[in-house]
Amino acid sequence: MEKDNFYRLHADICKTISNPNRQAILEIISNGEMTVTELVDRTGMSQANISQHLAKMRSNGVASTRHEGNNIYYSVSNPKIIEAYNLISEVLQEILLSKQKTISDAIKNNK
Repeated sequence: MEKDNFYRLHADICKTISNPNRQAILEIISNGEMTVTELVDRTGMSQANISQHLAKMRSNGVASTRHEGNNIYYSVSNPKIIEAYNLISEVLQEILLSKQKTISDAIKNNK
């Protein structure tokens, strides 16, 4: 039963960072905290869309906030999230290179 709860929470974090728009936001805030307005400028997404994604990221513990005056600054809640994201990116690159090699080898063998 405890494992089921863990798996659900794990899946929630994975789902949170699996969305391409949230990945773009995550990459941007990995370089430093930003306001919604700054994220709108950097991504071209609407304010409503950015806010919705940030709310999801915050509720699942991926992003955190800091208030200063009228501004709310968003940042990555834990640097290990970026480490995990980067590791998955490296795995993806390796998979794509392997597929590309397989295709290249197949083409060479058919000549």
